[in-house]
Amino acid sequence: MNFTRWSARLPGTQRRAAARDERSSVPSARAEYAQPETGPHPPDGDPHSDTHDGPGPDPHGGSPAGGPALEDLSARDILGRLPALVALVHGPDHRIAYVNDAYTAAFGPRPIGATAAEAMPELDELSLLPLMDQVLRSGTPRTVKSRKVRSGNSYTVTCTPVHGTDGTDRKQNRTPRNGKDGRNRGGEGGVLVYAADVTDHAEAAERLRASERRHRETAVTLQRSLLPQELEQPDDLRIAATYQPGGTDAAVGGDWYDVITLGAGRTALVIGDVMGRGVRAAAVMGQLRTAVRAYARLDLPPHEVLQLLDGLAAEIDASQIATCAYAVHDPNEGHLVYASAGHLPILVCDEDGTVHRAEDPTGPPLGTGGWIHTSGTIALPPGSTAVLYTDGLVERRSEDIDEGVAALGRALSGAKGSPQVVCDRLIRSLGVTAEHDDDVAVLVVQHPAREGADAELFHNASLDLLGGIEAAPRARAFATGVLTSWRFPVELCDLGVLAAGELVANSLKHGTPPMRLGLRRTDRRLIIEVTDGDDHLPRRRRADPADEAGRGISIVATIATSWGSRRTPGGGKSVWCEFALPQ
Repeated sequence: MNFTRWSARLPGTQRRAAARDERSSVPSARAEYAQPETGPHPPDGDPHSDTHDGPGPDPHGGSPAGGPALEDLSARDILGRLPALVALVHGPDHRIAYVNDAYTAAFGPRPIGATAAEAMPELDELSLLPLMDQVLRSGTPRTVKSRKVRSGNSYTVTCTPVHGTDGTDRKQNRTPRNGKDGRNRGGEGGVLVYAADVTDHAEAAERLRASERRHRETAVTLQRSLLPQELEQPDDLRIAATYQPGGTDAAVGGDWYDVITLGAGRTALVIGDVMGRGVRAAAVMGQLRTAVRAYARLDLPPHEVLQLLDGLAAEIDASQIATCAYAVHDPNEGHLVYASAGHLPILVCDEDGTVHRAEDPTGPPLGTGGWIHTSGTIALPPGSTAVLYTDGLVERRSEDIDEGVAALGRALSGAKGSPQVVCDRLIRSLGVTAEHDDDVAVLVVQHPAREGADAELFHNASLDLLGGIEAAPRARAFATGVLTSWRFPVELCDLGVLAAGELVANSLKHGTPPMRLGLRRTDRRLIIEVTDGDDHLPRRRRADPADEAGRGISIVATIATSWGSRRTPGGGKSVWCEFALPQ
């Protein structure tokens, strides 16, 4: 039932419509065809009265004065008045049956009866000809959005099947020759092409996409500039890392990694992830990375570094959640000492392919406060490979993250080659592509097993310092013999013996047993280290001319390439210095 046609005869309709017209500041569209009242109002509740007040259609189906009724208009009249572009084609070769004025204004006149492929190049520009074939065969409408033509305009086009079209606007009273499923079987059907000009919307969308690209490029540039431009390469480890931002539809996150040489052959490894997105997350990441490097220079245990970082993260931005894993490798101990603030576990693959997971301890993310972090250890023997990574590598929406970590372990077990090769293989094995929906950072650390001539470049020697003050000359004699056997130049031997004597004398005077002198050579440096049971760290000071002591550390700092001190985990301290070997 046409409710609009008959609603004017329902009780009370006229009064409600009149009241709405009086309240409205914009005249009703029906007022254009309104007729003056010619008689009294019918009594309320008389649904059979032929008299009606106010605008509205004739209850007997006639058109309002001054305008045609809808059924009196032909399809050609209706399509011709549309502001959208309309074209009607028929037959399998899409012969032109009709184009409206808007279509002609946009693309020019089109000859009736010509094929669309010959006379309507704009349809080819919009890639519509194959789509029209499909619509004609299937009898199903299809729509394509925001297609651009050479003129620069963009159109959203709907192709609708029309059955029994013969190129005229006569009423068709015969049944279309098609099957029960609606598919055209007689070949007499056609396609109605309806195109809406969406150029303004398309240009606005393109400006928005361009703006988003610029913001993303800015964030990616900032992110990459805050990451290490070149990784430090320790003597005892081989390291590679990779960072891959999320795809174009994903905002850049705050993943980062770092490698920090601590001295005396020790190396700090860092991986972290700020959970936010965009420039803000990258900025927070940069501050945390800088803070980690500063705290690492204090040569603190991993859990103390995270404890300091936890307090700083809350001050930087309490709304940002960040995770971090911090590990330290000591070549003399053969394992990683690590602490984790809500980060995923470190994986270590032995030389035989067995993969171990650093399970505990793991604290909450950075910035939560009130948590005492602790350190754990995981073996890193010669020939093994460790992987530190962010959640973008293993997290998938369709599966539990533990399954992703297990998949990474399987991929690591079979990954061989240099650290960079292992990085690339892990990325491929986990299905990370350029369109991945999250940032990915991976840090691969190999502790190579050295053999043959390469192994001859790495040596260790140590001496327990017993017997009080008389241990000093024994330490100097021991250092002389070891450095000579390592075939160092005479000048380097003399400097090494002098530094060892000063460090031992300082430990004998200010430290407590047990005491030990350690000498270590790598392919690039000589390391001298003295440990004792006292945890008071020495500091360099200026000695007055009359002072008989207090110059030992100053002498070491002057002749050595670098020096430092740290507290050892079991109590006590270590004081060390390094000499770069001539290349």
